[in-house]
Amino acid sequence: MELKELAKELDAAAGRIADARGFLHIDDKAAELATLDARIAEPGFWDDAAKAQQVSKQASDLRAVIAAYDDAAALLDDAQAARELAGEDPSFADECEGCLTRLSAMLDNLEVESWFSGRFDGGDAILTVNPGQGGLEAQDWTDMLYRMYTRYADAKGWKVTALDVVPGEGIGLDRAVVQVEGRNAYGMLRSEAGVHRLVRISPTDDKKRRQTTFASVEVLPVMTDDIEVDLNPADVRVDVYRSSGPGGQCVNTTDSAVRLTHLPTGIVVTCQNEKSQIQNKEAAFRVLRARLYELEERKRAEEIDALRGERMDNSFGSQIRNYVLDPYPMVPDLRSGVETGYVDAVLGGDLEDFVIGYPKWHAAQ
Repeated sequence: MELKELAKELDAAAGRIADARGFLHIDDKAAELATLDARIAEPGFWDDAAKAQQVSKQASDLRAVIAAYDDAAALLDDAQAARELAGEDPSFADECEGCLTRLSAMLDNLEVESWFSGRFDGGDAILTVNPGQGGLEAQDWTDMLYRMYTRYADAKGWKVTALDVVPGEGIGLDRAVVQVEGRNAYGMLRSEAGVHRLVRISPTDDKKRRQTTFASVEVLPVMTDDIEVDLNPADVRVDVYRSSGPGGQCVNTTDSAVRLTHLPTGIVVTCQNEKSQIQNKEAAFRVLRARLYELEERKRAEEIDALRGERMDNSFGSQIRNYVLDPYPMVPDLRSGVETGYVDAVLGGDLEDFVIGYPKWHAAQ
């Protein structure tokens, strides 16, 4: 690349750096981080372990964003220095070009970071997979989706905790509820909420006919303690029963599983994969709080729709993606237009293009 072209590329990169400082609100984040660090340094901060962990995680997330921005800005300085030296030694032109290539990728990541700026986007998620139409096929499809999301989370370095994973009758899963902990877990996984459709030659059909199967995915944020949810313990019926899910063998001899029924709404939450009844109860209440919050948000959205006199698009419960194994492999996302023929890779957890493609598409609307 000639020196004039490098100069143009550097100017463009400098502009993107300045934009990133603005849309990431780096100055505000730095001030917020200073406040949090001061709280962490206070005596007695760790007396409330749960609250302390929440604040520490918030500080860690802020620190990660600021560090990513600082790294990009430092790389721009290196590229500019190499450009100046290239006037005397042409070999530095290659170094400048290499810096610009790495910088472009870093800035792309920073732009992606800006898409997850919602109230809960940076936090953890509760992901539920339920079988739809299709009987045994739907249960098998639920298991396939459960393993797909688990592998994706593992690849991201996220922690997955099974809350309620129930085997189906014969094959697959009757349902799967997991908590996913990691940076931007909810913001990224919420693009997966909706109905997922599988088309394949049925392994349970002796005539080897092509079958269409459905499963629904629900993604909710994990509510932090500072979020107020109208949940009166007197409105919740608590039932205990014997655990039967995978990984529960060590507790199957006791009534460790918990079922919560929220009487005013009829919402039922079960949890059986933790090691004790107390842990299952705590996990079930986390899921219940999230579902009640989501219910209130949906009611508010419906009220706004009524006032506007129009129906807003709502992806929840709608078909969002097809997974076609026969007659030809294809996975098209019906919203973002992202598509691939590598079905096995997708089912193996290679979801990044779809997960990133949805907010990118949404931001462009």
